[in-house]
Amino acid sequence: MNMIISATWKEMIRRKMLLIAAVLTVLFLAVYWFIGDTVSGEVHGDLLMQVARRNAILSLGFFFAGFVVAFLAIFGSFSVISGEAEQGILQSVLTRPLPRWKWYIGRWIGYVTLIGAYALLLFAALLWITNIHAGLTRDYGDILVSLLLFLGAVPILVSASMLGSTLFSGIGNGVFMTMLYGASWLGGMVEKVRSILPVEENVQATLSRIGTLLSLLTPADGLQRRMLFVLTQGSDERIPFLTGGNPPSDTFVIYSAIFVVFAFGVGLWLFKRKDF
Repeated sequence: MNMIISATWKEMIRRKMLLIAAVLTVLFLAVYWFIGDTVSGEVHGDLLMQVARRNAILSLGFFFAGFVVAFLAIFGSFSVISGEAEQGILQSVLTRPLPRWKWYIGRWIGYVTLIGAYALLLFAALLWITNIHAGLTRDYGDILVSLLLFLGAVPILVSASMLGSTLFSGIGNGVFMTMLYGASWLGGMVEKVRSILPVEENVQATLSRIGTLLSLLTPADGLQRRMLFVLTQGSDERIPFLTGGNPPSDTFVIYSAIFVVFAFGVGLWLFKRKDF
């Protein structure tokens, strides 16, 4: 299995996906530094305004971070099964005395660990820049919880993408996963708009149900919103207008864990039964 994990890392590096992401990330962090420095120079007055500006900086940073981690997870693994089967690579690998479950789990661990390491470095860089320019008053417990929630999007998307790769072609799965993630992101936007618009209570309830259903399709974006809420306000504070609506609940976090187990288990089961 270690050989499969190592091969997955080498494949990601060889395809230069991480290199491209790293270059774009460095450029974004340079812009993010400039934005933080510009905004911090204007932070005067009451404490609430300072907190709001700091949270705005964090929201901007993690808006980019959430998308880049999501697309790395999706486009890194969207053709791992169907794509390699079409090229004849998978057939040659599976003819060796290697159980299918070991190959599948090794691939999954390879993607999750490498993309997770990238996400960890990106999270630390954003917090470091924000702390320099705007300060971070959260305790280490909130930061740790936020980090775990941020990293949680990686196994969710990798599990869903590998499951999709057992059902669709490489290109088809890439489109499917992009649309699926886009739908969940739209659900988050519906929740934010619902909290801002001055509409009637029944309309609020309808928008809330729509947003929740869309977020359940793939809970990666919901975890990102929960992460940002904890990071900017703390686990026990409730100031919705600073982050655009109430965050997903603890039940949603539990659902996210169940989603990973379900998608991973179904994908492994389908892969073991699939004919190549």
